[in-house]
Order: sequence, then C-alpha cells, then structure tokens
Amino acid sequence: MPAAAQIHRSADRAVTTTSWLRSRHSFSFGDHYDPQNTHHGVLLVNNDDIVEPGGGFDTHPHRDMEILTWVLQGALRHQDSTGNRGVIYPGLAQRMSAGSGILHSEMNDSASEPVHFVQMWVIPDTSGLDPGYQQHEIPDTVLAGGLTTIASGIPGHDAAIFLHNRGAALHAARLAPGAVVDLPTAPYLHLFVPRGRVTLDGVGELGTGDAVRFADADAPRLTARESAEVLVWEMHQKLGG
Repeated sequence: MPAAAQIHRSADRAVTTTSWLRSRHSFSFGDHYDPQNTHHGVLLVNNDDIVEPGGGFDTHPHRDMEILTWVLQGALRHQDSTGNRGVIYPGLAQRMSAGSGILHSEMNDSASEPVHFVQMWVIPDTSGLDPGYQQHEIPDTVLAGGLTTIASGIPGHDAAIFLHNRGAALHAARLAPGAVVDLPTAPYLHLFVPRGRVTLDGVGELGTGDAVRFADADAPRLTARESAEVLVWEMHQKLGG
C-alpha cells in the first residue's frame, strides 16, 4: 500500500442511531468526536445516512459551509429559509451554501420506503457569503461512462454544480463490473464507496462503506469487481492552508 494512503473501513465508522435514522460518520460528527479524525483536506463531513419513512431532520441552522447531498435510493425532501424547496432523488445532485446563515429541513419524502443518501461538507473559501442553493441532474449514461465531475470550484473544471472553494471538486461514477477509472491527481484525495466492491491499485479491495484518504495521489487506478458507485473528492488545499 502506498505510504500516503490510509484505508478507513466501513465497520470502523461511528454510528448514530435513532428510531428513524442510521447515520454512519467517516469523520468526527455530533457526539462522536475523535481529535485524530476531524477532516481530510477541506472535507469535514462524509455522512452515510438512512432515514426511515416519516423521519427526517427538522429545521436546523448552518453557517459558512458548502453542503453536498447525493441520494443513493429513495427521495429526500428539502426546504430552507431562502425559499428553496424540492425533492432530491438518485442522480440529482444538490449543493446548499450556508454562507452567512441558513435554516433548512430534510425529510424522507416517502411514507413507505427509506431514503439512503451521502451528505458531504466542505469549507468555502470565503465566509459570510449569501446563502445559496443549486441542483443539477446527472444522467445515468453519463455516470456510467466514468468519473464525472459533479461539483467544483476549481478554475477550468466543467462541473454540473459550482462550489465556493477554488481547490475542491466532487466526482462520481456508477461502474459496471470490470470497469476501470483513473482517479484524479491531487495533493488530497478522498475516495468513498457507498455501494459495491472495487479494487484500487496499490491498496487492494474495498467494499460498501469503505474509504481511502490519499496525500499526493498520482492518478490511482480503480477497477469495479461488481456493480459499484464511488464518490471522489479532489482537493488542492487543506484546512488552514
């Protein structure tokens, strides 16, 4: 394994469980605080959430955070204090910029089926921005074609969604068995496998819920061992510099 790659297995994640929620945390979150596991690059949160029918996060505040939501199964209903509302489903990427302050709620939109989604938080370059919201649908054919840039603030990137961080981008892919993709070259890279199994050159096999954190990644190659979905953060800076 490359010295700059750290594997974080699914079973080692902290878990928050309530009557309506099962949330697995890749980093410190809420009551689960580990001073050795607070972030990677500019990525502070990578929560893998399942919300039961009738459940959800009631109205709550955020500030100075870029919040990306990617639904894997089901539908998530969003409403915020700037007047934005809608339903997020698989393939519809959403970014909420908390900026100077925003209130929002996230509820399962189904009365019978759970919703499964990944929510990721990164720090914006500038604090106190006007709160904002953006969403964009990514066709299955595009996601199946290889690593696709979902959100980015990196100059020159062609991304579906703009990110208020000039050194960060989120990529995604839905891979058929045997498909091969090269991950980006970047000082900081975070690979998360929300479902399926893949093999990463120099690292080995990764399963559902596993993650790898790279420093100075040089286009590592990934092969799907079965149908899989991957989320990749490319980051050219870290917190504080």
